[in-house]
Amino acid sequence: MHKVNPLKPIIAILVLSGLGGLVWWLTQPGEFLYAGTIEATEVLISSRVASVIDAIRVKEGEAVQAGQPLMTLSGEDMKLAADLAAKEYKRGKELLASGALNQSQVDKLKGQRDQTALLVDWCTITAPRAGKVLESYREAGEMVAPGMPLFNLGDLSEVYAFIYVEQPKLAKLAVGQTVEGLLPEMPDKSFPGTLVLIRDEAEFTPKNVQTRSERTRLVYGVKVVFANPAGILKPGMTIEVRLPKE
Repeated sequence: MHKVNPLKPIIAILVLSGLGGLVWWLTQPGEFLYAGTIEATEVLISSRVASVIDAIRVKEGEAVQAGQPLMTLSGEDMKLAADLAAKEYKRGKELLASGALNQSQVDKLKGQRDQTALLVDWCTITAPRAGKVLESYREAGEMVAPGMPLFNLGDLSEVYAFIYVEQPKLAKLAVGQTVEGLLPEMPDKSFPGTLVLIRDEAEFTPKNVQTRSERTRLVYGVKVVFANPAGILKPGMTIEVRLPKE
């Protein structure tokens, strides 16, 4: 008579239990992370005077310091006017000493000298703050006019992203709270962030959220700032944010 192995039923039960546990684990929803797009504080640098571009001193992607020259304009007419105004002011002071001009007339000459000298200074375009040249819009030899954009400068030492959180989660959040940022392409590295703003009014989830059902939810915008000393986080990147556990 064929003997039944008493261990077979036990092994079968263990196998089925293991498979059931695996199926349960695989079907559990993963951790929810809030996604946002990295942005940086950007400064649009424009010309203050009309002139021809003499030289462009920086390239796109280059890091610059505050006050560093970015571009020089030829400004021949302004330089001639400044030179003439300086000579007129010098002569005016001499005439003041001899009594041929009064102080009011000399002050007017001084104002003309200072104004023309300022226009010459404006022919050198400098960086208003430290950052990176994100875009350069012009080429040497082009004619520019006042207000015409020349560069887009971004401060990448600190970047930010907005995430959109549903109302029940807001009670757990506070300005100054630390959160964790993750890049999908760098899953082993995290970026500490700080909540700096929680908007007071609800809004519909922005259109760049993938699914239509998600876009119809009322949520609150939350601004997260990330220190970025190594420059890893760049504008346009998607960052995922892990909120504190309840």
